Amino acid sequence: MTFNAAVLRAAGAPLGIEKLEIRNLGDSDVLVRIKATSLCHTDLEAVEGQLGTPLPLVPGHEASGVVEWVGKTVRGKSVGDHVVVSWNPHCNHCFYCEKHQPILCQQYRDNAALSMHFDGRSRFFASGEPVHQLMYAGTFSEMIVVTDACAVKISKEMPLDVACLIGCGVMTGVGAAINIAKVEPGSSASVIGCGAVGLSAIQGAKLAGAETIIAIDRDPAKLTTARIFGATHTLLADDALISEHAALTSGRGADYVFEAAGNQAGFRASMELARPGGQVVWLGKVPVFQDVAFRWGSMMGEKKIIRSSYGGTDPAKDFPYLVNAYLKGKLLLDEYVTSRIRLEDINIGLERLKNGLEIRSVVEF
Repeated sequence: MTFNAAVLRAAGAPLGIEKLEIRNLGDSDVLVRIKATSLCHTDLEAVEGQLGTPLPLVPGHEASGVVEWVGKTVRGKSVGDHVVVSWNPHCNHCFYCEKHQPILCQQYRDNAALSMHFDGRSRFFASGEPVHQLMYAGTFSEMIVVTDACAVKISKEMPLDVACLIGCGVMTGVGAAINIAKVEPGSSASVIGCGAVGLSAIQGAKLAGAETIIAIDRDPAKLTTARIFGATHTLLADDALISEHAALTSGRGADYVFEAAGNQAGFRASMELARPGGQVVWLGKVPVFQDVAFRWGSMMGEKKIIRSSYGGTDPAKDFPYLVNAYLKGKLLLDEYVTSRIRLEDINIGLERLKNGLEIRSVVEF
């Protein structure tokens, strides 16, 4: 079997569409025909070489599709099932998995830099040459092979062209509010940065019953969009931010603050805007060796800080929950999609993402 995929052969270079083939299928593998995949900033980081991922590489990790084949030890999935791809395979028996922290799975983290399956063998090949899959997925491809845990079965009522969004950005933001912060009904939540993850944190706070949801961004257009996703108030990230935020939060600050901007100013502001005893969840990121400084006084007052990469998700439980919320009209997904493209247009989509012109661009197959 051969199929088309977008392959990166040199960091910073355009992706090329190549014919690949699949080998080394294992007993716990699932072969998925991709129907839609969305473009995430992590894909852009990989393409630009910031992640140091080995090459050649197929980027992409937010996707949905239809099962084409399952290994003999796979349970609960059959050919024809609809699935959302999760980028977090886990072994279920290491120190972290036994503590119900699959995002920290030792085997996952030990192998992530290799961008190959846990058994150390590639599944993608180009003329006999192994090709790596970003984040165990590599969804800029007509076909992928993932482990059983990474193909999460969903209702066939769910449109696959938006189901792809659930697998990373939406889950990260919604999960941060519901699973990590455990936002309480009637509380106040502020979200810094209104890209896909920030908008999802807004939706998560709304689903949890927050009464005051404050969206913060430098771009007025993004603040307008944040209203659609559930923000009750919006503030520009300017010199008046601290005082205006205090006026909206009884002078105390927010009960919960989610940083989704991914820059030093956003991280600093998150500590300034949280009330004493409040909780701060960091979702954004800066380069791993970059220092971030804080005013010491902003760290006082028994504030709780946590960094979350995937919204504390249990994909088998949380993905169907989000699908159900969408089908019931409680979760917005269509509104994230700012363009729909073909695989041949992947480089244009990545350039638009880099220039801040997209919330989510969806590749449809």
